[in-house]
Amino acid sequence: MYKVYVLKSLTDNFHYIGHTHDLDKRLLEHNHGKVRSTKAHAPYEVIYTEYYQTKSEAQTREYSLKRGKENVWLREKLKSQNLW
Repeated sequence: MYKVYVLKSLTDNFHYIGHTHDLDKRLLEHNHGKVRSTKAHAPYEVIYTEYYQTKSEAQTREYSLKRGKENVWLREKLKSQNLW
């Protein structure tokens, strides 16, 4: 099972959208500065997750959440829960 996830920095207002097969391991990588694009904003918490059967489905969804209408939808959803 693959996961599409949204991280929120605990130090500032930085958010990151990604996908992975092992969310616990990936969160540790983000929090220990092993991911170049997120290390300046660590530590993180997971604020949103979706599940997919295939890597291809997860990659497609990650891409759509980073752009256009789906990005607006995600931001509004998380803002309504005071998570963005």
